[in-house]
Amino acid sequence: MHRYQKVHKALSDFNRVRILHLLAVRPLCVCEITDILGFATSTVSQHLSLLRDAGLVESSKDGKWVDYRLPDHPAPGIRTMLDLTLNSDLDEATIRQDRERIKSVDRDAICRT
Repeated sequence: MHRYQKVHKALSDFNRVRILHLLAVRPLCVCEITDILGFATSTVSQHLSLLRDAGLVESSKDGKWVDYRLPDHPAPGIRTMLDLTLNSDLDEATIRQDRERIKSVDRDAICRT
């Protein structure tokens, strides 16, 4: 699938947009995102896979965790789409609640291996 289609598919789901808004605050691992959103780990992993495949997120190993974050140097088209998504005048209560929950998420408490 062309990059353009992958990006639009990834951004077409509100829960993936929620994840992007969380990652705009700080890098997070799957268990942290799962805790904040209240989804199954497999669902969050599926969303992150689509976002990563579209070039909208990157991952890196941090000890026993894999952190997901917005790309440091996205392609120009990706940067534009991220900017539009994250800087829109979307005043969504769910996103505000997610950003509030991120303040209290503790990976050591929820991500026991």
